[in-house]
Amino acid sequence: MAVPAFNAHEAMTIRTLRLQTIVRLRWLAVGGQSIAVVIVAFWLKFPLPLAASCGLIAFLAWVNAYLTVRYPAAHRLEPLSAFALLGLDLAQLTALLFITGGLANPFAPLVCVPVIISSASQPKRQSIALACMAVLCITALAFTPFPLPWYPGILLTVPSLLTAGVWFAIVSTTAFAAFYIYRVSLEASQLSEALAATELVLQREKHLSQLDGLAAAAAHELGTPLATITVVAKEMERELGNDSRFGEDVHLLRSQSERCRDILRRLTTLSSEDEAHMSRLPLSSLIEEVMAPHREFGIGLKLVEIGDRADEPVGHRNAGILYGLGNLLENAVDYAKKEVTVTVEHTSDKVSVTIEDDGTGYAPDVLSRIGEPYVTQRQKADSAGGLGLGLFIAKTLLERSGARLFFENGGPEKPGARVRVEWPRHLMDTRTPN
Repeated sequence: MAVPAFNAHEAMTIRTLRLQTIVRLRWLAVGGQSIAVVIVAFWLKFPLPLAASCGLIAFLAWVNAYLTVRYPAAHRLEPLSAFALLGLDLAQLTALLFITGGLANPFAPLVCVPVIISSASQPKRQSIALACMAVLCITALAFTPFPLPWYPGILLTVPSLLTAGVWFAIVSTTAFAAFYIYRVSLEASQLSEALAATELVLQREKHLSQLDGLAAAAAHELGTPLATITVVAKEMERELGNDSRFGEDVHLLRSQSERCRDILRRLTTLSSEDEAHMSRLPLSSLIEEVMAPHREFGIGLKLVEIGDRADEPVGHRNAGILYGLGNLLENAVDYAKKEVTVTVEHTSDKVSVTIEDDGTGYAPDVLSRIGEPYVTQRQKADSAGGLGLGLFIAKTLLERSGARLFFENGGPEKPGARVRVEWPRHLMDTRTPN
């Protein structure tokens, strides 16, 4: 069994934040800000810039509603996108505090919330940038000309020394909380990766220790019945080879029995020297190994290669990639009408594999959640469903190898489902320096 083509540090994906998480937190912020404004303006009857305050809250609600409609619930934010959204939240809250008393407002410490969220889920660079932005916002709040809403006729003046103390308290709280959350989140992530790597190593060692005996036992036990099946299949092919109803099925039965015999023969002759040779394979061989089991099912498989084979990447045999691509291709064959197209492209900086079928495509209500566990999508009259846990596992394995997956439907001219799997080239080519 070959070692996977990536290690724990190289393939550790950036901690991503679900858009739905930010959306829910924003609705909580919109509700809290609205309640605060209503209580101050209509219950306590404190004078405050009501129109401007409502406008800022309405702007945040509008952005939140737009994101909810525009993106699917399972959408995960890239670091720059998360930074932009959290920066917008910070700016909106700062503007609302600026016109309602600045640092004298008892809700001023909430400025640290976007920084804490970023520290728990985003790379260090974006978190530090957002923290610097928060310091600038807190400093701006110290110089607001707008008084704190209070009883009419009473002007609250906060001494400069107290304002400086509040500024220092909020900045230090932000820094301490952000650093603490960052360290806790990082350690939890590293522990999870270490446990996963340990499990893979133990499983590999167990398989290696059992491989020789298992191969010999399988070859011995299956050799005799498989030989009988092959003989019977040859006899049936001779008798029914030209039969319009059963000839094609008998031919398929014989070809598959021959393939099983070849697999058993390789298992019995495979040596330790062969493993090193088979642990590396070109991209074209990897794709052929994925496509080979699906060529006998009546659906045409079309391979399109973009790029020179002389320059194709050569990487390690990765069981996760083979399983993941095989699962995607199996589903495409299952739902295709006549043809499945596999497009392989490699450039100097990326490698991509696109699988397209000519079926009905993904159901609109499921496309937004595709890839989540137990999501059953495209239905067929003769099928019990599909693309639930299988696609979730395939997607997880491919993402662990460093890939990004994109699911979509074709246009009116070429309907059907389309899946694009994309890797940075250095993860798929052992000859490319990292």
